[in-house]
Amino acid sequence: MMIGHGRRSLLKERIRRFLGGLPPRVQVAALPWRVGEDGGGEVLLVTSRGSGRWVLPKGWPEKRERLFEAAAREAAEEAGVTGVVARDEIGRFYYGKAMPSGSRWRCEVRVFALQVETVADTWPERKHRKRRWLSPQEAASLVDEADLAELIASFAGNPRKFTA
Repeated sequence: MMIGHGRRSLLKERIRRFLGGLPPRVQVAALPWRVGEDGGGEVLLVTSRGSGRWVLPKGWPEKRERLFEAAAREAAEEAGVTGVVARDEIGRFYYGKAMPSGSRWRCEVRVFALQVETVADTWPERKHRKRRWLSPQEAASLVDEADLAELIASFAGNPRKFTA
């Protein structure tokens, strides 16, 4: 039986925790999407501040912020988009966040779909990031994390089933 990258990563994480590994730090990400001019779905990626890799807008939840609210805030700050965010996550992926000290933090990123309603011309991080609308297949091919690519590709089939 074949299982996808995302399911394998979740199983690996459970085994790692069972064997005494520290829990990962939780981040949130928005998966901004819209219906394109051709009627197909498009997703929005942004570049990371450090390496310029294509990623989803993501970050740390603040204080008592609910996770889906944090994802919507990150989308507004990093990509200049607002809209309707799903309250339930559509998936998660894991990665090692490189810290300035050279160490790596294990992070679990919980992803929330965001149906974009407005795209701002100016936004807080516009001088540090590029943004790009892509087909889900193109977006999946540009991200580095296999689990995230799989999540984006699976989202492509019917994005409305994931929305609020």
